[in-house]
Amino acid sequence: MQQSNLNGLRTVAVTRYVTPLREGGSLPAIAEADDGFLYVLKFRGAGQGTRALIAELIGGEIARLLSLKVPELVFATVDEAFGRTEPDEEIQDLLKASEGMNLGVHYLSGSITYDPNVSRPDPVLASRIVWMDAFLTNVDRTSRNTNMLMWYKELWVIDHGACLYFHHNWDDWEEQSLRPFAAIKDHVLLPFASELQAADKWGKEHINPAAIHAIVKQIPEDWLSKELPLSFDEQRAVYETFLCRRLTNSSIFLKQAIDARTALI
Repeated sequence: MQQSNLNGLRTVAVTRYVTPLREGGSLPAIAEADDGFLYVLKFRGAGQGTRALIAELIGGEIARLLSLKVPELVFATVDEAFGRTEPDEEIQDLLKASEGMNLGVHYLSGSITYDPNVSRPDPVLASRIVWMDAFLTNVDRTSRNTNMLMWYKELWVIDHGACLYFHHNWDDWEEQSLRPFAAIKDHVLLPFASELQAADKWGKEHINPAAIHAIVKQIPEDWLSKELPLSFDEQRAVYETFLCRRLTNSSIFLKQAIDARTALI
């Protein structure tokens, strides 16, 4: 399976809608692209719209920087005629609303949802994932929805659309960048994350401002908001500054995670 890198995501054209994945209200789908691969397609016209795609892009590429297993991300274009033959009206409306640039996640055929009752993760790996999710303010990796897969006996992280929730209310993004992350107490891997101090060191060794800049600059212009009193470049700068401030001040969310685990065990 090909992996994306910080030199830029590949762009593919969606050629065939295979089947919906009816998870929540976002209706992702398995689709085939012109490179012959299958992807889980995240639509710009669904749920939280392009903000979820931005979070998916940033979250997935940060995970890759941390050497975590994450499927390749691609930009996936949907043509205006693509949904005309789709008989399901709800899906047809979604496809029409998603013309243009979407996000594809390489489909891991044969993978199964991670279950902590079946597979106990390595403490180092668990700690790195918990640290990353506290860094990215990811509220959606709980026992109810682990957003991880087992594929060929390895743990893969997926679905980062709930990261960076500051961008749903930009008014206090500077304050949010320095807040602890209380929701980490519900993280499905927290009981196994006994190496959080080491994970913090690992994170700071593998993520730096240049790498953050390389990720953020990939955000397509038409994923950014036209309603904010900020230019597209200014919006990208906010994402970049938010992440850099959070990385520099990681002790804030690290302490929260350690305290939450202490209370848990």
